[in-house]
Amino acid sequence: MKSISMRKLSEQAARLCLFAFFAVVTASYFVDIPYWCGWVPFGLWVVLAFGVNRRAARAAAKSSAGAVPEAVEVAAPVTGRWKALNSPADKVPSHGTRSYGQAYAIDIVAEPEPGARPGFGWWPLVRRNEDFPAFGAPLLAVADATVVRTDDRQRDHLSRTSWPAAIYMLAVEGAVRVLGGARRVVGNHVILDLGDGTYALYAHVRRGSLAVRTGDRVRAGQPLGQCGDSGNSSEPHVHFQLMDGEDPETATGVPFTWRGIGVPANGELFDAAAPAETPAG
Repeated sequence: MKSISMRKLSEQAARLCLFAFFAVVTASYFVDIPYWCGWVPFGLWVVLAFGVNRRAARAAAKSSAGAVPEAVEVAAPVTGRWKALNSPADKVPSHGTRSYGQAYAIDIVAEPEPGARPGFGWWPLVRRNEDFPAFGAPLLAVADATVVRTDDRQRDHLSRTSWPAAIYMLAVEGAVRVLGGARRVVGNHVILDLGDGTYALYAHVRRGSLAVRTGDRVRAGQPLGQCGDSGNSSEPHVHFQLMDGEDPETATGVPFTWRGIGVPANGELFDAAAPAETPAG
């Protein structure tokens, strides 16, 4: 509990330093502020953010005694043909950080047929979400579970699938979202308690699409909501991860494997069959 509290305090301090950096940069356009004043909080942010990630890595290594934690088998959260991106099958942490419990997270984009998903390039700068086959795709419960967190009030923004938009997302938008903590990074989301200390997080959910609320019991295969493009997202896609706690700010990632699929590697296409819903009662 003490290590979790320290991690959360460090993350909050890091966000405060980043906010101070942006505040000083903005104020410098209106008043004369020494150049170094902005880089002091920025440097502290780098140190704190690096420290949080290192502590999370050490905690994960210590808890597993140097071995890879056993993967939890669950059903796939979608149906149809999809492609894996940022997969833990290729590297861990899959997204380059262990923060927000995403050491073993995976991103998947819908690829129902070749060319159905717009490519990355210079133009157009942004695209509508409806141009992507993943947008609006149903999200399914991966196991019998209890809903512990829901949020679908944040907007779905346009895509960031051009070079200028991607640079903007990485250099500006992403940093600003970090100031808002996990909620602004994962966007609209739902978290399920699968039991035995394991929690499933679905991120970037479509605004207003959740069909469940906190406290609901759900069955494997039951629709939860729809894939969206909220939060720190470049295009409509599903970000899925397992964690050892319901709070992404303090949770540690848990490995997963999808029943009948495994863990698809980066760029791998896979077909997810519709799971049979667990009978009610």
